[in-house]
Amino acid sequence: MNIILPTIYPITDTQLSDLSHIDQVHRMIAGGASLIQLRDKLSPARDFYDSAVEVVAFARRRDVKVIINDRVDIALASKADGVHLGQDDLGASEARKILGPDAIIGVSTHSIDQFRRALELPVSYVAIGPVFATSTKHDHDPVVGLEMVRQARDVAGSMPIVAIGGIDLQNAASVLSACADSVAVISDILSAPDEIEHRVRKFLLLKRDTTNNVGNS
Repeated sequence: MNIILPTIYPITDTQLSDLSHIDQVHRMIAGGASLIQLRDKLSPARDFYDSAVEVVAFARRRDVKVIINDRVDIALASKADGVHLGQDDLGASEARKILGPDAIIGVSTHSIDQFRRALELPVSYVAIGPVFATSTKHDHDPVVGLEMVRQARDVAGSMPIVAIGGIDLQNAASVLSACADSVAVISDILSAPDEIEHRVRKFLLLKRDTTNNVGNS
């Protein structure tokens, strides 16, 4: 199932913030987020599961969808709305079999070839990046830039595109102008805990910067 993506797709990360997942999510939702990804690369599976259960229960009462990063098992067990898969995670076809036809499944891609292949998978959206250099991953893939976002749009058809990597309030409009449907953001939202709600609101108010979209329809 393809989905209509919100402008901002915030991602939690307890490595980048002293706030717990649920506290981050409280503030993201207060700012207007309607789709949130839980990302936790270090916690034991049980701890991540407990956080996911708490977040899913809270978010569902507010009609906010929760996606689990990487972990299909935790997405299933916590009754989250879906999973976001990396290139080295369980395949999208297998995840679809496990989570069912209504689950939101996204996949990360880092080149136009990977993006094209992802279009053949049973996914709800495809992410491409890093668009810019990012501090979230020290061993991140090469920066793809705005041009690859435009190339992805040219071949995506109706598939929703999420741009990720180094996106902040200063450059997000140019990314949306390159025809990404949504921008996934971690560091720029979490860097100041007291400003999470405010920054999410500012992302939601962004307009496409057509001055940086020359030659694109």
